Amino acid sequence: MRGLGFKFDIGSGIPTVADLAAGANTGHRIHMRNYDTLGVLVHKGVASAGTDNVVVTLQEHTAATAGTSQNLAAITDYYVKSEAALDGDEAWVETTQTAGATLTLTGSTYATLQALVFFEIEAGSLSAGYEWLSVNIADPGTGGTIPGGVLYIPSGLKIQRRPDLLAQPNL
Repeated sequence: MRGLGFKFDIGSGIPTVADLAAGANTGHRIHMRNYDTLGVLVHKGVASAGTDNVVVTLQEHTAATAGTSQNLAAITDYYVKSEAALDGDEAWVETTQTAGATLTLTGSTYATLQALVFFEIEAGSLSAGYEWLSVNIADPGTGGTIPGGVLYIPSGLKIQRRPDLLAQPNL
């Protein structure tokens, strides 16, 4: 069985940007009514200079746009692959934290590395009345340019279809 459309979907969280440090990076919202779990994959490149932290924040929302938004303290563990040049031989390294709305890639550790960061949030973690999730990346600072972006990988699809017939994930 194929995975896309039957086991998972893929969507844009934050389109790849040349410089995460050019300002705050607001993620797209995804409606969780059609999914059991949202996987979030953050990718970042090597910083051109400096050791600024990359801080990822998980938020929940009551509407596709506007509405009420708040941080969702549901990130308890995440996985990181990192290397000077990611080439497929890296292992995932697990980090566990007290449930929080943020995770931080510390610049002193990750500035000179490319990295993939992955975590999952279950739809049941949303507060009453909140149906949308998003991920934001704060402006890391002025140390140098840091390319990166975010992909959403919703899974546990409640409606399984060919990929070209999947529902738009923000509706």
